[in-house]
Amino acid sequence: MKVLLLLFTTLLFGCNQQSARQRGTQLNSVPDPHTLTDPSAAVVRHLNLELAVDFATKELTGKASWVIENLSNSKEIVFDTKNLSIQKVTIGKEEHDVKFALDKQDSILGSALRVPVEATTTIINIYYNTQPNAGALQWLAPQQTAGKQHPFLLTQSQPILARSWIPCQDGPGIRFTYNATVRVPPALMAVMSAENKQQRSDSGIYYFKQTKAIPSYLLALAVGDLAFQPIDSRTGVYAEPVTLKKAAYEFADMGKMVTTAEKLYGPYRWGRYDVLVLPPSFPYGGMENPNLTFLTPTVIAGDRSLVSVVAHELAHSWSGNLVTNATWNDMWLNEGFTTYFERRIVEEVYGVEEAKMQEVLGRQSLSAELADKGASNKDTKLKGELAGRDPDAAIGDIAYEKGYAFIRTIEEAVGRNKLDTFLRQYFDKNAFQSQTTEQFLVSLKSELLDNSKTLADSIRINDWVYQPGIPNNAPAVGSNAFRKIDSLVFKFRDQPLTELRQNVTSTNEKLYLISRLPVDLIPQELIALDKAFAFTNSGNAEIQTAWYVVAIKHGYRAAYPAIEKFLTRVGRRKFLVPIYTELIKTAEGKTWAKEVYKRARPNYHPVAYNTIDALLR
Repeated sequence: MKVLLLLFTTLLFGCNQQSARQRGTQLNSVPDPHTLTDPSAAVVRHLNLELAVDFATKELTGKASWVIENLSNSKEIVFDTKNLSIQKVTIGKEEHDVKFALDKQDSILGSALRVPVEATTTIINIYYNTQPNAGALQWLAPQQTAGKQHPFLLTQSQPILARSWIPCQDGPGIRFTYNATVRVPPALMAVMSAENKQQRSDSGIYYFKQTKAIPSYLLALAVGDLAFQPIDSRTGVYAEPVTLKKAAYEFADMGKMVTTAEKLYGPYRWGRYDVLVLPPSFPYGGMENPNLTFLTPTVIAGDRSLVSVVAHELAHSWSGNLVTNATWNDMWLNEGFTTYFERRIVEEVYGVEEAKMQEVLGRQSLSAELADKGASNKDTKLKGELAGRDPDAAIGDIAYEKGYAFIRTIEEAVGRNKLDTFLRQYFDKNAFQSQTTEQFLVSLKSELLDNSKTLADSIRINDWVYQPGIPNNAPAVGSNAFRKIDSLVFKFRDQPLTELRQNVTSTNEKLYLISRLPVDLIPQELIALDKAFAFTNSGNAEIQTAWYVVAIKHGYRAAYPAIEKFLTRVGRRKFLVPIYTELIKTAEGKTWAKEVYKRARPNYHPVAYNTIDALLR
């Protein structure tokens, strides 16, 4: 066993069972199919974590000391693990060794770690190592970073990957506070989903505190060559030094976004709101880790045109981090609410037309996903049915955009003011707790709809939540700017591109134009469009992805070198999937896709390459 470095400061466990209960939150009694634990028997309340980060072996050496509460005089407490090497387990401050057991591993859920306890047991200490291929961890070589000088480590715990780097009770309905001590190479800086330092530590030792109870999927760590720049008194940006200036410019409106969000739905309760710009291999647009949103650098377009991602992750500070889906079957409670909240922030900060354009583009994405899955597919229900499946399969536009459309339907039925009052009360009443779909619907019907069956029937709640597809009472969406583009595209082949170019300038307008181009484009038209708008080399990842799909579909070979460069540089799954999906529709395209993927795969996070592996199989 690798012994944890003696430089770790011993963390204090001066908390009794009552204070642990106060730091935790009321458990939701609904069964969670994605954890092997039984929190109703014995539950975690606080984590004291010690970690040593070893880039040479690509391992974390850890000691996870859990303050627990034995709720039912249970004889054991169970933790989720996946591919962890458990060295030993001890009980109490005195660290008495106990005999633990690891169940046979399930390919999705991992292995249950069973630890014997007594009614009076309050502290469990687990010594462990991670594996180099841990699902939550991505170890980047220097050449995979922006600065090219130092390695980088990032974590992605959502939805059930926290168990691959920390033994925990890995369900969104289980919340705990945490302290952490992390040792890294002195040239690097560590940050977590907690209170963070803004300067590098000469010793390479970093101390963290998260005083708000969070679920395990919001545990996050990043280690790299990082620097910090404030935006205002409570917001700022961490990034590699070569990226920092551009990132700070791009996210200059963060403080304004936080203030806007508070006016809508109540106080921001997490202290600071900072963002961390990661290397390009990060698989998501953003991850709403408390205090420190993780962001893809693909949102840095140079013109602040993609900062709605920041608005989305900020909104999660209320819908998700503050009030959390009880299980991943209820994921729409996180993502549908957040998409609605995001567009309200965008409307206030950037104007109504910007929000309307995003609404149209979102509906387009939802329609595409419905067409792909089939409108009768059970995975197009808001309430998920994911038992026995990796909940990562739920990540898509159903939870986001169908959830958004449902909330918009409610808004149209009751009025925006009443909905806003209800949502603010909802966040206040359920702060730092989890909710099931059914619990939310009870609140919706009693507190917003005043138990009016007529109003509930007009909204068609059951159809939205429990039936596949989209009910036909979904609010219509539209944008004046997009209507203008439609009229110009209608005359696309009868006039020069001059007028179209003059009226299509913003990112949203360009994305909409690409989506509305004729399906029978010929090579000369692709060349002319590319010359007019420089789509192939735009530098805007959203535009590039949309255009590359069109280019592949129509055999526009001039774009292929840029497509290859994009696929080997960018790891955001949202962009990778549509490009690879279009490539594999032809035998020639599939062969080329596999050749590119061989070179690109080492740059991808496991969340991304697991998806692409299955796609190209």
